[in-house]
Amino acid sequence: MMTRAPLLITVACCLLVVTQAALIRRCDLAKVLHEQDLDGFEGYSLSEWICLAFAESKFNISKVNENVDGSRDYGIFQINSHYWCNDYRSHSENYCHVDCEDLLEPNLLSSISCAKKMVSGARGMRNWLNWRLFCAGRPLSYWMTGCHLN
Repeated sequence: MMTRAPLLITVACCLLVVTQAALIRRCDLAKVLHEQDLDGFEGYSLSEWICLAFAESKFNISKVNENVDGSRDYGIFQINSHYWCNDYRSHSENYCHVDCEDLLEPNLLSSISCAKKMVSGARGMRNWLNWRLFCAGRPLSYWMTGCHLN
């Protein structure tokens, strides 16, 4: 009789790999955003950008969320495939001219570039529901506590 233990261990290991999130630490994110000149970009502070990233993805660079309309949100800022990136699954306006998968890259450059384009529009950070719910109009300086950017 064959034992099932090796099979169960293999399945468990695969599940761990599939569900493992690519998280970035808060101050490491602050440093990247600072280096990409987001502090003060379109009037938004680094604290607001950090709050946005936490509210949208809990600092998970690899997060993908499927929406009820069939579109998906990608990356640390949860950028939507219907408007901002091309996921090759459904119609996309692709205003950022980027593949959605690029928004999952650990260097964050595609995510930051697209988020800057989003914030430059008339709605600013109001493009993100979670920013409106958890960040807008609140004191946010604590998001930078302990982060040394120099």
